[in-house]
Amino acid sequence: MPSQNATLTIPDLAGKAVLVTGGSTGIGAALVEAYAAQKCRVGLHYNQSKEAAEKLAEKITEAGGEVFLVKGDFSLTADVTRVVEETAQKFGRLDGLVNNAGGMLGRIPYAELTDAHYDKVMDLNARSVVTACRVAMPWLKKQGGFIVNTTSVAARNGAGGGAGLYGSAKSFVSNVTRGLAKELIGDKVRVNGVAPGLIVTAFHERWSTPEQMKMQTATIPQGRAGTAEECVGAYLFLSSDMLSGYITGQIIEVNGGQLMP
Repeated sequence: MPSQNATLTIPDLAGKAVLVTGGSTGIGAALVEAYAAQKCRVGLHYNQSKEAAEKLAEKITEAGGEVFLVKGDFSLTADVTRVVEETAQKFGRLDGLVNNAGGMLGRIPYAELTDAHYDKVMDLNARSVVTACRVAMPWLKKQGGFIVNTTSVAARNGAGGGAGLYGSAKSFVSNVTRGLAKELIGDKVRVNGVAPGLIVTAFHERWSTPEQMKMQTATIPQGRAGTAEECVGAYLFLSSDMLSGYITGQIIEVNGGQLMP
């Protein structure tokens, strides 16, 4: 499938400083490349995937884009705070925050759930979003801007196969999105979310068996899983005042019809 990055132009995104968390692989990497293609100044956050992050940054730089690499463990509040502040300080401003960092951290049924696993999942997928938004707020309020949170189809369907807690954390993110939208719109900061469905990324390569992928695909009217690149358009749309200036507190479902709320 051809990339849309080479041909799509959204004029009002040019020059914006945007931080993409979890930006080294999967949907995050596709987003980093897409924002850079729109001539944004992009903060590329990563944690464990250093090599992938550096290769992506090199590709963007060679193409004439501006990217800032910043490492941090988003299960730690101090790291989240530092990543946002370092990015904003680097660019001297922050126009957009894309909260994409997260992970399932294992398929564990609720009956086998431990406090330790609960804390790990919620810290990474839920607390990090609240912290990143809180730290970014003073910067975003200076000139207005946007926040786009990555939630999931699992936030609505309860997930399955031991992914229930992950789905619950993403449901939290969806509701935080709506609450923040109400709080920040007076400062000209729009807050929305994107809920990917079954997307072919390293996430599912690690946590989903071929049988699980087959079963999920069977529930999708389009008859296939999506790609990271097919998620990009929703994020860019929600980032642009020109395209979505009267949209806030909304979640765009990108799932091939798997869920039609």
